[in-house]
Amino acid sequence: MPGDGAIRVSTTLGSGGTSVALVPDVFVPYITERMYDKSNLVRAGIVIRDPRLDELATRGGWRIQIPFWKALSGNDEVIGSGVGATDSDLTVTAMSSEKEIAPLFTRGKAWGAEDVAKALAGSDPLAALGDMIADWWNVKEQNLLVSILKGVYADNDANDSDDLIHDISSSAASAASTSISANAVIDACALLGDSAFELTALAVHSKVHACMQKQNLITFEPTSAQDIGFGTYLGKTLIVDDGLPKTGTAATARYVSYLFKPGAVARGEGRAPVPIETDRDSLAGVDILIHRRHFVLHPRGFQWTDSPAALTPTNAECEDATSWDRVASSVKNVGVVFLRTNAVYP
Repeated sequence: MPGDGAIRVSTTLGSGGTSVALVPDVFVPYITERMYDKSNLVRAGIVIRDPRLDELATRGGWRIQIPFWKALSGNDEVIGSGVGATDSDLTVTAMSSEKEIAPLFTRGKAWGAEDVAKALAGSDPLAALGDMIADWWNVKEQNLLVSILKGVYADNDANDSDDLIHDISSSAASAASTSISANAVIDACALLGDSAFELTALAVHSKVHACMQKQNLITFEPTSAQDIGFGTYLGKTLIVDDGLPKTGTAATARYVSYLFKPGAVARGEGRAPVPIETDRDSLAGVDILIHRRHFVLHPRGFQWTDSPAALTPTNAECEDATSWDRVASSVKNVGVVFLRTNAVYP
């Protein structure tokens, strides 16, 4: 009814017409929670929501400054009895802070009645509509993260001597020595030295995943929280995404896979001024549902360094080497390493 704070969505399609009320303060958080429940990135432990970023994402401005404490330095000191010439006070070493700069992403999408009619015709239209929107955004966020990591890879290749990249690929016809293997994954993890054991998830292209299956080294544990459907490899949760970088074709194709620490990517959800609204094209007879979002998706240990052409960065801008710079003092403090291989395995 008017004044109840709800946005009503109706359609003449489906089962003879359906009308539901969307209360923004209820429906928007529902979509957000369903996104986290259903996200492969969240379930694999790669993306972790940071309440500080939720707050920062609501303050305005497209650059988000994320403060963090730098690793403690100095050596331990012997504590004496307090008596004698050799005794002295402990030396105070200052704790210092730094900041990472993350872009605020502002994105939106409008769906026509034909897109939502089936959801509205169900027995629980609000849940069906919320799940449909959450699934759609999860795909788009995974695409965005791939673009961000393409940029991080390009920055590492251009500015940091490839110290996060293990490349065994060949531009010629691939062979066992240039394809994905247990040895290749172990060597990539070793880029982080004694922090290698912290890498717990592996994202690969479907062609690379097929190559791994041929090696019979994928373990499927449907009841395990680690296994989100693609199995585990050397104990690492697998994610398969054909959006991961690929160059070349057929036997000369080269693929980049990503190895992650838990929480390698920080996540924050802001709030658009008008997150949910509806409209109607009366002449076309089409009801429209609009969803807008402000959010942060940021790789730990890096900062955004470029200026977007529009209000906030596009996926293409995120892929540019000039958009990112590592601020972590050591490779051990970043959350991702890269493995470049072929995928044709005899």
